[in-house]
Amino acid sequence: MSAKTKIIVLHMKRIIFTAVCIALILILAVLIAVLIKPKDKISNETVPTMYVPGVYTSSVKISDAALDVQVVVDENNINSISLVNLDASMETMYPLLRPALSDLESQIIAEQSLSGLTYSQNNQYTSIVLLNAIKDALEKAASE
Repeated sequence: MSAKTKIIVLHMKRIIFTAVCIALILILAVLIAVLIKPKDKISNETVPTMYVPGVYTSSVKISDAALDVQVVVDENNINSISLVNLDASMETMYPLLRPALSDLESQIIAEQSLSGLTYSQNNQYTSIVLLNAIKDALEKAASE
């Protein structure tokens, strides 16, 4: 061996640890860059509106009583969904109405869509009836 030859001992655990740390730092840097990136400026083009702002109702007939589902919309959003004309006797006879509507309302407002909704097997038919009434009200909002 000559005097210029050097022997280097590498510890595999340290190399792997260093590689994992570098990979994590790179991933973190990319995530921070994506979060900090300035958003695109809104152009002056008009966005087509989906609904005519207002309050729309659709009737549901359950037994002998009529019940209205009220949907409040603005130009691009569904703001609220509620039951109208729900008296105490109707609520006593059909206790799943309010919880089913509350569950549907939270999903619809969060997603701003009627697709991909889920509902419990316990109130499946109630949810379907309410969902059809909501669809009718939104069709009225879109057609005006």
